[in-house]
Amino acid sequence: MIAARAAGQPRAAALVVAVGAAATLRAVIGGAAPAASVPSAVVFSAMLAAAVLWGGTRLTRVSWRGVAVGVGGGAALVGLSLSGLPAAVIGPRAAAAALLWWVPLVTAIAALEELVLRGVLFDAVRSRSGDGVAVLVTAVLFAVIHAPLYGVQALPVDLCVGVFLGCLRVTTGTVTAPLVAHVLADVATGWVG
Repeated sequence: MIAARAAGQPRAAALVVAVGAAATLRAVIGGAAPAASVPSAVVFSAMLAAAVLWGGTRLTRVSWRGVAVGVGGGAALVGLSLSGLPAAVIGPRAAAAALLWWVPLVTAIAALEELVLRGVLFDAVRSRSGDGVAVLVTAVLFAVIHAPLYGVQALPVDLCVGVFLGCLRVTTGTVTAPLVAHVLADVATGWVG
């Protein structure tokens, strides 16, 4: 689906800074409720899209195995969210009237997060430090960028979700599986969460 050129640590550091800046700006624009702020989400998406393009992506064939694994991974994340554990809720529930704009926006954000984190950043870290470090770096960044949205109490769950998504990337060798899982989990939990 999407592949990135291996660029090593300088590109990885720049991508971490770019994602951190995007998350910080999202929190600032969003004020007290950044997860519910459409303007902050649009700015965040645009900054992530710029990072993806700068990171060196190129289109490749869709991995149907990655899609299938991603659907299974998304179902597992939705199951976790529905488990009733307060810290395991992955995202806020959308109001029915907002679904027409909410679904495309959440889809774009989840997809762009994956293209940056488990796409270009993962490849940049892995090229120098291996899969394990790439999973860890992307999982920690995933958890940190979600803290302003869901609070620090969600950090352990977000870290585990980040590791899970990273493992999907390693298992399938493509960003397709974590992208599909993340999108499905975010959209589904917005409807039923």
